[in-house]
Amino acid sequence: MAFVRTILLGYEKYGVDPSGALRQAQITPSQLRRPDARITAAQMETISGAAMRELDDEALGWFGRKLPWGSYGMLCRASLGSPTLGVALKRWCRHHRLLTDDVTLELTVTRDVATVSIDEHRKFDAMREFCLVTLLRYQHGYACWAIDSRIPLFEASFPYPAPPHRAAYPLLFPAGPVYFNAPRAGYSFDAHYLALPIKRDERALRTMLQRALPLTVLQYRRDRLLMQRVRDLLRRDSEHSRTADALARALHTSTRTLHRQLQEEGAALQALKEEVRREQAIEQLVRTARPVKQIALAVGFLNEKSFARAFKAWTGRTPSEFRGGAGSVP
Repeated sequence: MAFVRTILLGYEKYGVDPSGALRQAQITPSQLRRPDARITAAQMETISGAAMRELDDEALGWFGRKLPWGSYGMLCRASLGSPTLGVALKRWCRHHRLLTDDVTLELTVTRDVATVSIDEHRKFDAMREFCLVTLLRYQHGYACWAIDSRIPLFEASFPYPAPPHRAAYPLLFPAGPVYFNAPRAGYSFDAHYLALPIKRDERALRTMLQRALPLTVLQYRRDRLLMQRVRDLLRRDSEHSRTADALARALHTSTRTLHRQLQEEGAALQALKEEVRREQAIEQLVRTARPVKQIALAVGFLNEKSFARAFKAWTGRTPSEFRGGAGSVP
């Protein structure tokens, strides 16, 4: 309900009566007064859509000037012709500057982590939280729709204290942890998603724009990035998923298809196995006192010697040296 109250600040800014929109969304005055009140995704869609039309401002009063109805649809259309998600998100960030200079969106990639962040160029006061949350959800929802895939997040961060309704954030930014009091707003995810091709066309866009708002509050269930599913499976069940045949069975596909799809995503099964082994080995060396021999067997090595050789290739140090050096990765 805190987000609804922020929408009402937009009505107040433009001197428009919100009672009609509240009735459409079936939100009562008593609910508005309750600090712990919650609404459904359908109610959020209804009141947001009504407000954007009545105020003719898809930014709902956040920015120094209105973004007329259809502004974000234009942004979607400008990004749709991109060959990959990475190009589409870069275009989204660049073209958003044409809508407003009150914020700047930026996509950066460091190793295998892609990060979308927002720099603020004005004071948003009471509208700040809803503005930043919505801008990130707009783009993340569009990205998932464009490649027809769920994009789980590594983390999301926001530059303000945790609000009383912080429990809603994992629903809006699923998978990774949510941090508050961060330097700026943003989210990060596996950079391999950036290489996936755009799956939608102009016809699909027209259909989506008829009901685009659910993309900001509902999550995709399907993940088209096979390498992420393989990583997750290896992390959960490495004992029974060490061969390509076993992984393929667990993923309900053929071994040949498994290798082919991973190759299309620029990955190899052995490299993913090594990545997961490395993560698990480092975690156990840092967080447990288990003997190195036990850790070697736990992460899939036949003996301590082969584990030590592989670990030194990964980090430049033996497992014992790594543990003795407080676990800092070079």
